[in-house]
Amino acid sequence: MTDPDDAGDTADRDDAPPTGDADLLGHVLLPVANEDDALATARSLEPYGPARVTALHVVEKGEGVPDKTPVEQSETLAEESYAAVRTVFPDADDHTAYGRDVAAEIFAAADAVDATAIVYRSRGGNRIMQLLSGDLSLKLVTNADVPVVALPGTDS
Repeated sequence: MTDPDDAGDTADRDDAPPTGDADLLGHVLLPVANEDDALATARSLEPYGPARVTALHVVEKGEGVPDKTPVEQSETLAEESYAAVRTVFPDADDHTAYGRDVAAEIFAAADAVDATAIVYRSRGGNRIMQLLSGDLSLKLVTNADVPVVALPGTDS
């Protein structure tokens, strides 16, 4: 459809691709690292009123190398994280993933739970720490198949 006031200009395009039927915050996947992070992330998300929340914890498993922490300890950490999310979103679902590539596990989980968006809160750190960790935020925003929403950071 052509806008009658378009004389070949593209500055005010209204032929953007359709957004589809899914509400951006219809079903968010909320990756969480630990109990404190889970609570802070859930509180940051709360004002936006998502319809459905699935908390995700990725247990980093070594492939041919020792695990960073014992699986049982990581699963306990996941359960504590889910409980923290449920203090803000009582009906939140949970999903635990196991793998070495955290970003790939987040993407796989988003697909598995049919999330409309991945919503996260940056955990900060200096650029060297981000570089050493593979800069998960960069991987999330550049490689995801669903929208990625970065929540505003807080100092509390």
